[in-house]
Amino acid sequence: MRIVSLLPSATEILCGIGLQDSLVGVSHECDHPEAVRSIPTVTQSLIPTNLTSQQIDQHVREQWQASSPHALYRLDRERMIDLAPDLIVTQSVCDVCAVAEDDVRQATQAMSQPPAILNLEPVNASGVLDCIRLVGQATDRDEASSRFAASLEQRIDHIRERNRELAHHPSVVFLEWVDPLFTAGHWTPELIETAGGVEMLGVAGTKSRTIAWEHLVQADPEILVVACCGYDVEQTRRDVPVLANQSGWESLQSVRNGNLFVADGSSYFNRPGPRIVDSIEILAHCFHPELHALPTPLTQAVQRVNVSCI
Repeated sequence: MRIVSLLPSATEILCGIGLQDSLVGVSHECDHPEAVRSIPTVTQSLIPTNLTSQQIDQHVREQWQASSPHALYRLDRERMIDLAPDLIVTQSVCDVCAVAEDDVRQATQAMSQPPAILNLEPVNASGVLDCIRLVGQATDRDEASSRFAASLEQRIDHIRERNRELAHHPSVVFLEWVDPLFTAGHWTPELIETAGGVEMLGVAGTKSRTIAWEHLVQADPEILVVACCGYDVEQTRRDVPVLANQSGWESLQSVRNGNLFVADGSSYFNRPGPRIVDSIEILAHCFHPELHALPTPLTQAVQRVNVSCI
């Protein structure tokens, strides 16, 4: 089977169930595992580089207002035709995160042998794990996908077991953008709950949404986690001063007590694939370091911010 993956999360799933050698094309954002970087890419971002977070948000909103979400990404139709895939794995959850579904379907109409299209649409944590089994069914790898999903569920169960005797679950606000403020929805509030925290503003199973600064001040979480969508740790850290310049920043208990964390949203939290389990492990360590050591491969995925150095 010849497979094109238009999602980093789908690429990780396919590799996790032993289908790396079947990948003939990937998106420009597919970067894990390392070997997939050598596979031909069939997409390109049309969002201008070197924009600030506020400018990126403004650009995306302008495209949506013009009914042009397809203007955010370019699909290389000629290369797609040349690759002649049997299966294309894509998504329809968020046009801001990948090529629009309509563009994919239009591209396949020009193929002499139109491929099957698998849409992954997880809106919660269990849905992410279900996607692994769906990919397995679509590729005749049912047994491998079941084993892979079960291994991830076992890691989640291990975290839940350790948290069973917790006397306190800290209040948390998780931001996936800072200018403007976006609180995370979809699967993120469930990840926080599993890790032993209580999300104050995000709602599980719903889209991420903008919030006013006053909402964050009123929530006054014990722990503040910032993992900007599409940003790594260093990119996210550069945006922290946007928060620090707001009125009331220093009064937040998370700031006063040194419980501000920046994390790699691009590789983990914003990517609904196998590494959502890594995301839970990151959060569990931030919330309860006495119970959850941070696995060595994840030490670069999160940083506690010294607010005095902002």
